[in-house]
Amino acid sequence: MKILYFYQYFSTLKGSWGTRVYEFGSDWVKEGHQLTVVTCLYSKSDLKAKKFIEDQFFNGIHVKVINIKLNNKDKTIKRIWTFIIYCLISSWYAIKLKADVVIASSGPITVGIPGLIARYVRNRKLIFEVRDIWPQGAIELGVIKNKLLIYLSYWLEERCYRASSHIITLSPGMKSYIFERFKLTNITSVTNSANFDLFGIKVNNPVLPDFFTTHKVAIYYGNIGLVNNSILLIKAARLLKEMGINDIIILLIGDGKEKDCLLNEASRQSLDNFKIFPLMSKTELVQLVQNSFISIVPLKGTPILDTSSPNKLFESLASGIPVIQNTKGWISDMLKDNNLGFTVDADDPKELVEKLIYLKDNTNIYNTMCNNCKSYALKNFDKTVLAKRMLNAILS
Repeated sequence: MKILYFYQYFSTLKGSWGTRVYEFGSDWVKEGHQLTVVTCLYSKSDLKAKKFIEDQFFNGIHVKVINIKLNNKDKTIKRIWTFIIYCLISSWYAIKLKADVVIASSGPITVGIPGLIARYVRNRKLIFEVRDIWPQGAIELGVIKNKLLIYLSYWLEERCYRASSHIITLSPGMKSYIFERFKLTNITSVTNSANFDLFGIKVNNPVLPDFFTTHKVAIYYGNIGLVNNSILLIKAARLLKEMGINDIIILLIGDGKEKDCLLNEASRQSLDNFKIFPLMSKTELVQLVQNSFISIVPLKGTPILDTSSPNKLFESLASGIPVIQNTKGWISDMLKDNNLGFTVDADDPKELVEKLIYLKDNTNIYNTMCNNCKSYALKNFDKTVLAKRMLNAILS
């Protein structure tokens, strides 16, 4: 089977971004399928290109790299422009490239346009993959405010759903959201996954910063911005300092619009228990995650983010690290029902600090959680199992 995948953020394990398409696609290629991914250059990916369009190959996956750059630090108007350019070029490939199945992976919702062109112009089977609920997420977060643009975005969203042979959502919450709005049943939830070959196998002789031997490290990695509620982490560090709790360090790894502001604030307040490291590849990151005490997965407290499916959640569980997060949807239920961590208020650093102290002071409870995380992730989030589940849905 020839699969054409429209996804703007492709990365391999050498990048600092989610590797779902790379990992799933590698398995599909091993099974004899042909996969072409049309992507562009994301600031957290490892891809590079010299020509405007380059054909590159990774583990048998044919990647057509469009040399336009995406960065979360860019202003909204610039990001929208890059989405439009990607959409136009991808629409040409939707007509030109041979495929039995076309996957359009959103957001942004504009990636659905080449998918619709492939469906209606070339009569291809369309699979719509929902990574984020667009445009609802962008509207709740204040990214889209224009009434006409909101109307057009909702219209495009519905067209994409109804034109699809199958819809893949990255969480049960997204599946429920789409069903409740459109009463569609051709939906399969395939969450993000954990690469157990990487995160599940303990790194021998890890190279760690000195403070890992003297402190409990609460780690966050990913985008440092408003959507990720990064301000909650520095507030928690300040509160720990005020309480005289000196053996917990909050470590952020990543980049984003709020990074410089947080660094300046930490310096101004002399918060030596709050640190930010730059972006690093998955292969570098894994040893820090495995040797951390807790993984913090914060998001802004808005209803649509309750459906989210952050990569760091699954990788942390595979590493045997309990999670503290603040969404109120399916992740909260999963953590509570399986004793994998805690959910705290998105706007209350005191609650986050209390959970950190509680787990630090209750070793038996903490160790039980660690064991639960590893076994639950292996049973439910192994990349090979989920890659197969998505392929079965595509073939159905």
